[in-house]
Amino acid sequence: MQSSEFDVVVVGGGINGAGIARDLAGRGLSVLLCEKDDLARHTSSASTKLIHGGLRYLEYYEFGLVRKALQEREVLLRAAPHIMWPLRFVMPHDSHLRPAWMIRMGLFLYDHLARREILPGSNGIDLRKHPAGKPLRQDFGRGFVYSDGWVQDARLVTLCAMDAHERGAVVQTRTRCTHAERTETHWQISLQQSQGDNLTVKARSLVNAAGPWVGDFLRDVVQVPSKRKVRLIKGSHIVVKKLYDHQYAYIFQNPDKRIIFAIPYEQDFTLIGTTDIEYQGLAEQVAIDADEVTYLCNMASRYFTQTITPADVVWDYSGVRPLLDDEADHAASVTRDYDLTLDQTAAPLLSVFGGKITTFRKLAEEAADLIQQQLGKGSGAWTAYAPLPGGDMPAADFDAFLAKLHLTYPWLPQGLTERWARSYGTRCTKLLHNAQTLADLGSEVLPGLYEREIRYLCEQEWACTAQDILWRRSKLGLHLPNDSEQRLDAWLATHVANTTETNKTEQTRVS
Repeated sequence: MQSSEFDVVVVGGGINGAGIARDLAGRGLSVLLCEKDDLARHTSSASTKLIHGGLRYLEYYEFGLVRKALQEREVLLRAAPHIMWPLRFVMPHDSHLRPAWMIRMGLFLYDHLARREILPGSNGIDLRKHPAGKPLRQDFGRGFVYSDGWVQDARLVTLCAMDAHERGAVVQTRTRCTHAERTETHWQISLQQSQGDNLTVKARSLVNAAGPWVGDFLRDVVQVPSKRKVRLIKGSHIVVKKLYDHQYAYIFQNPDKRIIFAIPYEQDFTLIGTTDIEYQGLAEQVAIDADEVTYLCNMASRYFTQTITPADVVWDYSGVRPLLDDEADHAASVTRDYDLTLDQTAAPLLSVFGGKITTFRKLAEEAADLIQQQLGKGSGAWTAYAPLPGGDMPAADFDAFLAKLHLTYPWLPQGLTERWARSYGTRCTKLLHNAQTLADLGSEVLPGLYEREIRYLCEQEWACTAQDILWRRSKLGLHLPNDSEQRLDAWLATHVANTTETNKTEQTRVS
């Protein structure tokens, strides 16, 4: 860091913190973003990976939230067409759960609460004739189709942090905010890096975007009371070998009035989730349990002809959603909206309660407005029409970009070209700078993972460990041998500076 004084320090490297840091940096404010682990290490990499309005929220009369989320879908699809794309969802009709007229009315609202230019509207289908009906049980003859979007969630967080950094923000991962002392005009903030180094910085304002730890941060670090609190809800997912060949996703209604999704995932798999369970433990220790696995298998098996069992699960993940506590009776009905609480008793403190990936940009814009009003400097809102790194494709046309990439680099294996295009978008040209043959990418450290890409991720995207690379910057871990993490960590320790101590720290923390 060249400076130890900032306009804003943002604590929390999930989607909200990264989004706020990006917005503020783009307005010309000096920003430091710190995250105690890796970017998107917790909640923001454990989502269902959807950019969606939240069809089921209509049943809870959350019309404002749904409209806001629907408006954001196409804004985000244009901003990052490489990591986000439209997805069509099929809802088989189960007459025992919700009547057809209710579903039609909900879909009509879903189509018309916000303007659509990219996503097509909903319609009814005959599942006995439609391709999406083939993997389903024959007693589901009628269905509905509607649109939402897909996102590589952890990559979205990383791209926001990259954009913030390229606009002047300092991004410090694996750096914990241990103490913050407040005066009338500034915050004196103590930071501790994973290797044990300590930093002290000053900031005119502080943003608490600590997600599940937002309350802990207020109580333990800044020692400021709050009337607001979050409700920790565990959401778990399972991944199985792909259950069908088409590109539709499914939304399944269940007898407990919840819904689950089944989504094409990483070419060879199907993602099934999610659960909604009250969680009382430590957020960093959240994990799926056997009952959740059984629940997801049973609910999916109600619809698919293929029976799904726990033995079919090839991977699972679980995260804690820090939802705004609205005192709802059931976890599934807790609001997915957010609240921004501004404490102006001295140097400004803004705390973020709740939120969801789809509305992160709007949340960040509102947060930046509040901070900017307090500090009295910087330009206006800008993110609604700005692409994220790699997303600056003409007309946001990913297919045209991919076709051009194939023509420009015919020597790249097709699968690698497509994966890089989806991961890095137009930044592929930076990754491929001066490369003319496959040998120019360096050694193939793991199947399909070359030295050039690893170094790019470490130098440009704050990756330090094999987990960062194989499970957050990519999902290569699903496709590679079981010993790949150990092999990659060993390579990083030998070939990339500043990773050896980080690996030791991470392993100690996990153990």
